[in-house]
Order: sequence, then C-alpha cells, then structure tokens
Amino acid sequence: MVLAIVCPTPARAAASRWRQVAAGGGRGPDGVSVARTKRRRRRRRGLAVGLVLALVIVGLGGYAYLDITDQAPGVLTDDPPWPDADPFPDPASPTVASPAEAPGVDPDAPVPTADALAALTAPLFEDARVGPTPGVSVRDVATGEELYASSATNPYVPASTLKLLTGVAVLETYGDRHTFTTEVVGADDGTITLVAGGDITVAADAGDPEATIGHAGLGDLAEQVATELLAQGRTEVALTLDDTLFTGPALAPDWGEVDLAGGWAMPIMPLAVNIGIVDGVTRRSSDAALAAAGDFAAALAARGITVTGDVTRAARPETATVLGSVESAPLRDIVAYMMQHSDNVLAEVLGRMTAVQTGQEASFVGAGIAVLDVIARLGVDVTGAQFQDTSGLSRDSTLTPRMLTDTTVLIAAGGRPELLAAVQALPVAHLEGTLADRLGDTDAAGTLSAKTGTLPQVVSLAGLVTTSDGRLLAFSVLANSFPPGAAYQARVAIDAWAAGLAACGCS
Repeated sequence: MVLAIVCPTPARAAASRWRQVAAGGGRGPDGVSVARTKRRRRRRRGLAVGLVLALVIVGLGGYAYLDITDQAPGVLTDDPPWPDADPFPDPASPTVASPAEAPGVDPDAPVPTADALAALTAPLFEDARVGPTPGVSVRDVATGEELYASSATNPYVPASTLKLLTGVAVLETYGDRHTFTTEVVGADDGTITLVAGGDITVAADAGDPEATIGHAGLGDLAEQVATELLAQGRTEVALTLDDTLFTGPALAPDWGEVDLAGGWAMPIMPLAVNIGIVDGVTRRSSDAALAAAGDFAAALAARGITVTGDVTRAARPETATVLGSVESAPLRDIVAYMMQHSDNVLAEVLGRMTAVQTGQEASFVGAGIAVLDVIARLGVDVTGAQFQDTSGLSRDSTLTPRMLTDTTVLIAAGGRPELLAAVQALPVAHLEGTLADRLGDTDAAGTLSAKTGTLPQVVSLAGLVTTSDGRLLAFSVLANSFPPGAAYQARVAIDAWAAGLAACGCS
C-alpha cells in the first residue's frame, strides 16, 4: 500500500494514476474498462478542470515556467523562436494539494507491441532535425518489461533529464521528510558562527512555513540568537561563517560566463538566500553564502545585536553552544521545486548533499559519483554513465536512455513510496512547469508527465505517459549532435513522437 501522495499542483492526473497502480492497479472511480470514448471524455473533463486551475495559478504569478536550460544562450534558429521568459522562476512555493481524482489505469489495458512502437518511432529516426540515431527506451510500468529500445544502452548527454536521477538519489539517501538545518553556535571567546547546512532556500528575514523557497528565515534564526544573547547581557558579537560543508571548485569546468550571466548557474555553496537569486539583475549571487551571512548580520542588528567588524570565514569551533537553528522545507518539497522549475543550482546542491551523507567528497566529481552509486544500489544498470555535475548543465555528463526508464519504473511501480516525490513532481504536458507550453492540442496534454532537457545540441524528454488504450508507460528519448541552432526544431520532432506515444492504440 502507498501512503498519501503530496503533489505540487491540484490537478495531477498522472499522480493519481501512479497511486492507483502502486496500490494494485484497481479501477478508477468512473470504471476504466469501459469503451475508449468514455475514457477520453473523462480525460478531457479532468483536463478542462486542470487548465482552469492552471490559469488561476498563472494569474497569481507563480506557475508556468520554461526549463531554464531550454532557454540557454546559443540556441539559435530561423524557425519559430523560443518563448521569451525570465530566466529565474518565481521563488514562491509550488501549490501543494491532494491530487484530483482522475480515471485510473486499467490493469487489463492492451500492452503496445514492439512492432507497433517501432513503426511509431521510425519517422523520428528519419527526421534530420534530431540528428543521427536518437536513443529511445519504452517500458511497461506494471510489468517492467522493455517494450521497445533503440540505442538504449548507448551513452548520451542528458541535459536536465539528469535531474530525475539526482532527485531519486537524494530522496533515497535522506528520506522524503528530511530537512536541512542552518544553525548558529557560540564559542567561549564570544564569537558566534553561522553554520551552513545545505539549505539554499532560506529567506533573508522571516520564513514562511507554507513555502518551499523561503521556508526557513534568517530573521527567525536571528530572533532566537538575539534572545539568547540579550539574556546573557550581550549586545555585540563577532560573526564568522562556516561554509566548509562543500569542497572543490565552486564552478564546473565547462560552465562559462554565459551560464553565469544568464542565471543558469552560480558558484555552488551550502547556504544561500532565495536560491541565490538577486533582485533586479539577471545573474545570481557570486558569493551566496557570504551574502546570506550579511543578511543574518542585518537581521541581528534589527533585533538589538551589533556585529562588530566584517563577517569572516572560519570553521565552527570544536566546542560550541547552539544558540539557534532553523529547518528547511521537507526534502520532498525541495525536490518537487527542483523538478518543476529545472533549477540547476538547487540540483547541484542536492547532489552535493547526497555526497555528504554517503561519504563522498562534496564536490562536483564527488556528487556525480554519489548519485551514480545510489542509483546503482537501487538495482539500475549505470554502465556507460558518468556525471560531471548533477544538474545536466555540463556537456560532459552522460547516461543511457535505459537508465532513465529503469529508474522511472522503479519509482512509478509503487514499491518505493519514499521516492515518489521524484515522479510526482514531473511537469504535466500543457499544464505546468517546464511542459506548460508544450504538447497542447495532442493526446499527451494532461496524460504525459516528464522531465525536460535542452542544451545547444541536446534535447531530451523522460517520464510517464498513459496511452489511449489506458496503459501506463515509462519512456525516454535523447537526441544529441543535431545541427547547430536546431534545438527548437529537434524539440518539436521529439514532442511529435511523444504525442504519438500518448495517442497509441498500439496493441
């Protein structure tokens, strides 16, 4: 039996289907074994409700965002342009609600045949827009059987589909209810130290217990510390910052100035306010941890405690007293935000926190090793994979299409409820997140949920789809090395294939 699923949006047909499959494949409340036309009417009814809810959330200013790497500089084309978008997502938390009831998945629904899937995929291989030999893998969630594969064990640059594996790894390592702690300790010499614990979502002042970004607040932490210091009769302190949790270079070797200028990356640190986003500029903070320490000093001053001198960096004393602490949102919510908004910086921090907990070096290299090790321990074959980062922004990371579908089936089949957040948060086609503006007016709208990925010569898509016959499938498709400037057209071609898979009466 699967525990109640927390979803980041109120109309998640796919999440409801996963819940029912995991519980044993029971029929939906409207009966899923009736004629296909009745299923489609119910689907359209649910989609209409979802669209209304989505429009409401858009009106509130916190909903449909594009994959930040989908907007990466260097993706040029004379064909229809990329949609304009602010490179930074609204830091408001995704709406959390119980999933709306939706038609269940028929356990007796026809399984697509290999020949039918091959015929469906043939036009993709003949399409010059996707370059030579894209990799494809399609698996049946109920049985785990691989129904179709082409180049599925070859290594490909994954772009942001790598985040699916990072989300799974960190959830497996910590558990979905884990929180990251930011604390302040005091030493005998009167110095206090702000200790970074891996939370880059803190608010500069008061936190919001209903939010994911800004859940913990440095103002709340300052209130605790000021209360303790004032009780000791102290109104002045020296402040140091301990951000030694992470090691190694703060920037990946192949991240360039264009990634920093566009806000797709920043130096990776274990503490930041608002995931490093700086109001009024396009790039993120160049020293997010020190900037957060400055915000904390200002919060102390507002509460009657003066910080003397400049904030300096120093490891916490071996002997120290905890003066205050604040906790992040639960990890499942952080992973959901990372998946919905495809946030590279958050993905890199989650990768490094996986390294911290598993005993690897908390660097880019160590984080990549840690994520791969965790995925391998879950029983997924990681042959051919190497991770130079854990966000997919690096052009040097590789994985196989089969790795993505194997991992998706492992979670969606329902045997590991603590990992469900990694697929619950997958954006739903034409409804939310990085798929909000894709696959409209197709059978995939509202029935396909997937992680997107785009770099200048990489387009990828991996997730779940329910066919028109009612069969739940895991899929992945990765295209590399198409002509420069053709990423938009490659994405159009892959979306057409995904829409065909959703419409599949492929038995």
